[in-house]
Amino acid sequence: MTDFSKISVIGCGRWGGFLGWYAATYKKSDVLFLGVPGDPAYESLLKTRNNGYCQMPDNVSWTTDIEPVLQRDFIIVSIGCQGFRALCKQMSAYSLSGKTFLLAMKGLEIDTCKRMTQVFAEEIKQPDVHVAVLAGPGHPQDYLNKIPSCVVIDSAEEKTKHEVADYMNSNLIRAYYGSDLIGNEIGAALKNVIGLAAGILDGLNWAGLKGALMARAPVEVGRIMDYFGGQSKTAYGLSHLGDYEATLFSPHSHNRAYGESLIKGPTFDKLAEGVYTLKAVYALKDKIDLPICTALYEVVYNHKDPQDEINTLFLRPTKAE
Repeated sequence: MTDFSKISVIGCGRWGGFLGWYAATYKKSDVLFLGVPGDPAYESLLKTRNNGYCQMPDNVSWTTDIEPVLQRDFIIVSIGCQGFRALCKQMSAYSLSGKTFLLAMKGLEIDTCKRMTQVFAEEIKQPDVHVAVLAGPGHPQDYLNKIPSCVVIDSAEEKTKHEVADYMNSNLIRAYYGSDLIGNEIGAALKNVIGLAAGILDGLNWAGLKGALMARAPVEVGRIMDYFGGQSKTAYGLSHLGDYEATLFSPHSHNRAYGESLIKGPTFDKLAEGVYTLKAVYALKDKIDLPICTALYEVVYNHKDPQDEINTLFLRPTKAE
């Protein structure tokens, strides 16, 4: 049985900071953050007990030493996906037996197109280590205004999935048990990609096309889920379609804001995981029909005219919906 009375959070930015605040405030856990010296969120915590979003209660502390962080039973990880393999290599030097990790990141490794649980399994080769993922809608800004939302918790282990979901449940967050780990990880990662497209439409003042985007994108994402061994129907669940309002419409969405900045400027300088996931899945374009992702790649990476790429989508051969 996992001990949730004392937990750790690796990453004290917007999402990791909120999850630590939530655990301390709603679940009354003693929370230890792992911070990085020089990181603005960590430096803000040191000075004000606030990471820029959350005012931390007294049962929250922080350190730059990973050893005490890994001594706790339950560890939430919320960092940029492209730095996760390096973190796993670092963690593998410590005994992790009996630990449960919750990966609260939504993306794919850019060079390998691998999911975060795959990266974890490749680098953490120790017995009795458990891992779950958190997916679904939610922005700290909304949660902190007491606007509730739903998430999905999934894992290859039923016991781990149920333990973590039951812990995360409250009147602010409704946690559901997932039934498709591959699909939920893919869906969560790809909703960030679709967020880029929504931002481009906003920048062009073509927001009316978001309805078509919302209808067709889950079909394309479902193909990717199928390709990797997941279930295409998961694209219509919380991890993907369920996260569209928060990703395609919210002013808080980094991915939507990045897409809009491509059209209107200025350059968006915050983390937008969809940019990396887009490059990862583009490598599959000759194996899967990916018209939306391909058009996005041309705009984001090859700097093609967005209107021309949207027109290319409209000129594809007519087919039954």
